[in-house]
Amino acid sequence: MLQQDVIQRIPPWVLTIYQRLASSDFGVYLVGGCVRNLLLEKAVKDWDLATSATPEHILKLFPDGFYDNQFGTVGIPTKEGIVEVTTFRTEHGYSDKRRPDKVVWGKTIEEDLARRDFTINAMALKLTANDQQPTTIIDPFKGQVDLKAKIIKAVGNPNERFKEDALRLMRAIRLATELALAIEEQTGKAIVHDAKLLSHVSAERIRIELLRILTSDFPYDGVILLRNYGLLEYIILELLEGIGISQARPGRHHKDDVFTHNVLSLKFCPSKDPIVRFATLLHDVGKPKVVSKDENGFVVFYNHEIMGAKIAREICDRLKFSRKERDKIVTLIRWHMFTVDEHITDAAIRRFIRRIGAENVKDMMDLRIGDRLGGGTQTAESWRLKLFKKRVEDQLKPAPFSMNDMAIDGNDVMKTLNMKPGPKVGEILQKLFEEVDEDLSKNTKEYLLNRIKQLSS
Repeated sequence: MLQQDVIQRIPPWVLTIYQRLASSDFGVYLVGGCVRNLLLEKAVKDWDLATSATPEHILKLFPDGFYDNQFGTVGIPTKEGIVEVTTFRTEHGYSDKRRPDKVVWGKTIEEDLARRDFTINAMALKLTANDQQPTTIIDPFKGQVDLKAKIIKAVGNPNERFKEDALRLMRAIRLATELALAIEEQTGKAIVHDAKLLSHVSAERIRIELLRILTSDFPYDGVILLRNYGLLEYIILELLEGIGISQARPGRHHKDDVFTHNVLSLKFCPSKDPIVRFATLLHDVGKPKVVSKDENGFVVFYNHEIMGAKIAREICDRLKFSRKERDKIVTLIRWHMFTVDEHITDAAIRRFIRRIGAENVKDMMDLRIGDRLGGGTQTAESWRLKLFKKRVEDQLKPAPFSMNDMAIDGNDVMKTLNMKPGPKVGEILQKLFEEVDEDLSKNTKEYLLNRIKQLSS
């Protein structure tokens, strides 16, 4: 039995759909992750129903629903969200390691639950038709027992489950990370054995699961699990190249190898944004490619941020990140080695802001904090970094100086020199901008018009 307060967490718009199906004499159940999260007293993001009604029956009851797949799932839109209602089904053959070759409508909820991935997702909740009190939880694979034991366990034979849909390999890691669960021994052995099946999964699906891991409260643990179960090499092999690459040298706080430093930086990055977390995870991915020794025999990684940006771009393209996401990740990695020396000029700080974009300033600082703490430093911010942040904030008020803020523009250049539009106008403006940026007091029309004449002579 579920407690009354748990049942009350089922929103009215979900109950309305449930009741309409039940009152039409169809079998209907809440299923999957929503049942699991109700039992765990966690927030439910997706509400799913399973029913004996066929898609055609469902659409008669809900004319606004949409059905554009062969798997029996009808989406029913409401003002609050979409409820997915799926006909009981059994599945046969998975030649592409993703989709069933054949779907047959099932007759019972037990048949439907038997096709699901993990025991904690293979539970169904049936409500009475009147007061919505629970009559029973259908739990043929002892998902409640596994929830109490805090384990992820495959339904039936784990090797068969992973061969049906290889993305389940990552999903096991993601659920373990999100819910702080352990992976049951036989299920874990099957993940290791079948890890190579992940190569059959589309990049888009892998990226979605990866970002969900990075969005969780324990992204570091998730990445370590991906590595320990042999999946990381099929997702970001480049990260593993940092294993055993020492960073130790006199005067450097780094004590771990490059891989360990990258994942620890992720652990300590204060940002909740999965894109910033991903950039932090990859920030030193270029080091293995450029590692060398200096004249004293100490390890160095010259221009690793340039190489890292190149590798990160390749990784993002491979995993089908959007252009906006990719560009942000590449920018953060390319410029993460910025200097915070207290003697740098205001002009240098403005160049830093323009280089990374004002919108990325906080994210860059979060990456830097993760980098520091992930390298063994005990404090998140040095006094120099605090001073640098303050100076950056000052330059951001009201907005960083740009070419649009100059006292003259291209028309002034053309008028002064009696010239037509062309590349030469832009070149002169760029030279003037660089000069004024170093000394904002020079940003007067009189000074700049004189400089235009001098530059043309």
